[in-house]
Amino acid sequence: MKRWTRRPEGSTWGDFGPDDEIGRLNLLTEEKVLQAVREVRAGKVFCLSLPLDLPGGNVLNPRRHPPALAPTRRDGQPYLNFQMSRLQEGAVDVLSDDQATLSLQYSTQWDGLSHVGALFDVQGDGQARRVYYNGYAAGVDVLGGGDPGADACCPPGASYARRLSVSRYAEKGMQGRGVLLDLARAFGTGRTPVGLAQLQAAMHEQRVALEPGDMLVLRTGFAEALVQMDGKPDAHRLEQTGAVLDGADAALLDWITDSGVAAICADNYAVEAYPARTSGPGHSILPLHHHCLFTLGVPLAELWYLKDLADWLHAQGRNRFLLTAPPLRLPGAVGSPVTPIATV
Repeated sequence: MKRWTRRPEGSTWGDFGPDDEIGRLNLLTEEKVLQAVREVRAGKVFCLSLPLDLPGGNVLNPRRHPPALAPTRRDGQPYLNFQMSRLQEGAVDVLSDDQATLSLQYSTQWDGLSHVGALFDVQGDGQARRVYYNGYAAGVDVLGGGDPGADACCPPGASYARRLSVSRYAEKGMQGRGVLLDLARAFGTGRTPVGLAQLQAAMHEQRVALEPGDMLVLRTGFAEALVQMDGKPDAHRLEQTGAVLDGADAALLDWITDSGVAAICADNYAVEAYPARTSGPGHSILPLHHHCLFTLGVPLAELWYLKDLADWLHAQGRNRFLLTAPPLRLPGAVGSPVTPIATV
């Protein structure tokens, strides 16, 4: 049976081939990379990642926890500051080797296309099934939870995205032209819902022009507030911090479709307002995630640190740059930390 015989209205399912797993990242062509490289004029580099132990604690999301570092072990002994003379007499070497346990979407991150799916009638038979972008199915292509795999890739208690893993982004390379829109400069750092009218007004004011295949980068001031909190996030204050896209604005979703944007990256926690102004049968609680990840295959990224880049670009009267942002090439992962680099 084909994975789907009907697709969501306005979707890109099948547009890049029946087995496509990267959606609009297909627009990151060789020409787009060359366009991005031509934006490099000063040779200056900006790191766009928070330290991966921020935000701190799990106030923002009780499921996600900061990294825990520990030594690896050799013959039961911690392999940190380990004197090799214990193994070979006269050796002067001292070695350290560590490991980390971390939530892959705790800090600066990419969401894979297997991060958000939906109940949708892919066969037109009146039965809604749990599916993701391009019709890939829970329990078949995305395993874990109540859908463990039947083989070693996903034993009970584990998870594994056979399809739509975020590792596909790493294989693609995630390099192209970033275009920064400074919503903090346009609206201040308070919580401001941004629909299409507000977005276009800010783009006009800052002379921001997007072309198909560009990666839209949104600065709101949220990550800057997190840094100031120094690992002790104030949930109430953060709820009032940073502009958020209004995923309930249908015109904004249509604009994302028509723009041809390859990815959306933001310094805030969810890119969009949550809870969304949606209700009734068939609604999504994360309509922008639903539209981008499920319908269009547009990757989303969160909790990037953009202040230094934004200030420099503003001083230079620029908003475009070379963006390099591959996630971990971790097969089966749904999301991934990322250390984005902007070169200007």
